Amino acid sequence: MNLYDNLSAEERAGVVWTLKQSGDLNVNLVRFPAGGGVDEHVNKKVDVLIMGVSGSGVITVDEQEYRLQAGTLAFLPKGACRSTSSGSEDFAYLTVHRRLGPLQIGGLPASG
Repeated sequence: MNLYDNLSAEERAGVVWTLKQSGDLNVNLVRFPAGGGVDEHVNKKVDVLIMGVSGSGVITVDEQEYRLQAGTLAFLPKGACRSTSSGSEDFAYLTVHRRLGPLQIGGLPASG
Protein backbone atom coordinates (compact mmCIF):
# COMPACT_ATOMS: atom_id res chain seq x y z
CA MET A 1 0.00 0.00 0.00
CA ASN A 2 1.30 3.45 -0.98
CA LEU A 3 1.16 6.41 1.41
CA TYR A 4 -1.00 8.27 -1.15
CA ASP A 5 -3.43 5.50 -2.16
CA ASN A 6 -6.35 7.14 -0.37
CA LEU A 7 -5.83 10.52 -2.11
CA SER A 8 -7.44 11.67 -5.36
CA ALA A 9 -5.16 12.67 -8.27
CA GLU A 10 -5.61 16.36 -7.40
CA GLU A 11 -4.71 15.72 -3.75
CA ARG A 12 -1.50 13.87 -4.66
CA ALA A 13 0.44 17.05 -5.54
CA GLY A 14 1.53 19.91 -3.32
CA VAL A 15 0.94 19.85 0.43
CA VAL A 16 -0.77 16.53 1.21
CA TRP A 17 -0.53 16.67 5.03
CA THR A 18 0.07 19.32 7.71
CA LEU A 19 0.79 18.91 11.42
CA LYS A 20 -2.05 20.70 13.21
CA GLN A 21 -1.25 19.83 16.84
CA SER A 22 1.78 22.09 17.33
CA GLY A 23 1.63 25.75 18.18
CA ASP A 24 5.39 26.10 17.66
CA LEU A 25 6.26 24.09 14.53
CA ASN A 26 4.96 24.09 10.99
CA VAL A 27 5.45 20.63 9.44
CA ASN A 28 4.15 19.78 5.97
CA LEU A 29 4.36 16.69 3.78
CA VAL A 30 4.80 17.89 0.20
CA ARG A 31 4.51 15.55 -2.79
CA PHE A 32 4.93 15.92 -6.54
CA PRO A 33 4.81 13.56 -9.52
CA ALA A 34 7.68 13.54 -12.03
CA GLY A 35 8.28 17.00 -13.46
CA GLY A 36 6.31 18.77 -10.70
CA GLY A 37 7.69 20.96 -7.97
CA VAL A 38 7.80 24.38 -6.39
CA ASP A 39 8.81 27.35 -8.53
CA GLU A 40 11.73 29.54 -7.59
CA HIS A 41 10.94 31.81 -4.64
CA VAL A 42 12.52 33.55 -1.66
CA ASN A 43 11.33 33.01 1.93
CA LYS A 44 12.62 35.94 3.96
CA LYS A 45 10.95 34.92 7.24
CA VAL A 46 12.25 31.52 8.40
CA ASP A 47 14.97 28.91 7.97
CA VAL A 48 13.54 25.61 6.70
CA LEU A 49 14.64 21.99 7.11
CA ILE A 50 13.61 19.59 4.35
CA MET A 51 13.71 15.82 4.81
CA GLY A 52 13.32 13.49 1.84
CA VAL A 53 10.57 10.91 2.41
CA SER A 54 10.22 9.05 -0.91
CA GLY A 55 11.37 9.15 -4.51
CA SER A 56 14.00 11.61 -5.65
CA GLY A 57 14.26 15.17 -6.82
CA VAL A 58 16.40 18.27 -6.85
CA ILE A 59 16.44 21.27 -4.54
CA THR A 60 18.00 24.39 -5.98
CA VAL A 61 19.31 26.91 -3.43
CA ASP A 62 20.86 30.13 -4.75
CA GLU A 63 21.48 28.43 -8.13
CA GLN A 64 23.23 25.39 -6.54
CA GLU A 65 21.50 22.04 -7.17
CA TYR A 66 21.27 19.33 -4.50
CA ARG A 67 19.76 15.84 -4.90
CA LEU A 68 17.07 14.98 -2.37
CA GLN A 69 15.89 11.41 -1.72
CA ALA A 70 14.44 9.44 1.18
CA GLY A 71 16.55 10.01 4.25
CA THR A 72 18.35 13.11 2.94
CA LEU A 73 18.17 16.27 5.06
CA ALA A 74 18.63 19.76 3.62
CA PHE A 75 18.83 23.18 5.27
CA LEU A 76 17.36 26.17 3.44
CA PRO A 77 18.39 29.46 5.05
CA LYS A 78 15.94 32.34 5.08
CA GLY A 79 16.58 34.79 2.29
CA ALA A 80 17.89 32.11 -0.11
CA CYS A 81 16.34 31.73 -3.55
CA ARG A 82 15.00 28.16 -3.70
CA SER A 83 12.95 25.72 -5.76
CA THR A 84 12.20 21.98 -5.90
CA SER A 85 11.76 19.65 -8.86
CA SER A 86 10.62 16.03 -8.83
CA GLY A 87 12.74 13.45 -10.62
CA SER A 88 10.44 10.50 -9.88
CA GLU A 89 6.74 9.66 -9.78
CA ASP A 90 6.64 9.56 -6.00
CA PHE A 91 8.79 12.49 -4.80
CA ALA A 92 7.80 13.55 -1.28
CA TYR A 93 9.48 15.52 1.48
CA LEU A 94 8.76 17.07 4.86
CA THR A 95 9.28 20.78 5.46
CA VAL A 96 9.87 21.89 9.05
CA HIS A 97 10.12 25.45 10.32
CA ARG A 98 8.96 27.80 13.05
CA ARG A 99 5.20 28.33 12.82
CA LEU A 100 4.12 31.42 10.92
CA GLY A 101 0.68 30.43 9.70
CA PRO A 102 -0.53 28.45 6.68
CA LEU A 103 2.04 27.39 4.08
CA GLN A 104 2.17 29.78 1.14
CA ILE A 105 4.09 28.72 -1.95
CA GLY A 106 4.58 31.31 -4.66
CA GLY A 107 6.98 32.51 -7.31
CA LEU A 108 9.26 35.49 -7.40
CA PRO A 109 7.65 38.86 -8.17
CA ALA A 110 7.85 39.89 -11.81
CA SER A 111 10.78 42.15 -12.56
CA GLY A 112 9.79 45.60 -13.67
